[in-house]
Amino acid sequence: MPVIYASIDPSTTILEVAVHAGFKALDAVPHVLIGIDVVAPKRVHVVKPDDVPNLAWLHPGSVSAGQQAFGASLLHTHPMVLVPSVVSKLSWNLLINPRTATGMFTELAREPFGLDGRLSPP
Repeated sequence: MPVIYASIDPSTTILEVAVHAGFKALDAVPHVLIGIDVVAPKRVHVVKPDDVPNLAWLHPGSVSAGQQAFGASLLHTHPMVLVPSVVSKLSWNLLINPRTATGMFTELAREPFGLDGRLSPP
């Protein structure tokens, strides 16, 4: 299912991309950071850690079929879902269903992303 996968802050966004693609990819492949404003915050469903059916999902590992089904179910019911980040325990990710969240967020900023070279040394 199509999903816009975002984070509440840019540093978590960078970590989320790095955990899947690596810092090397962030250094070598052009990326863009996009800032958005959620204009309908009351439409954001918050999933607290205690709401997650399997606490193992809050720890690093491969995504399971159960996790995918849980996320898909949430996004069929809610246009935007705030979930705890696994890669940064005190951070949050925002999942947006582009089919149902039309008009509920706007783009604020867009800028090329350049990785600090210290994160991908030679």
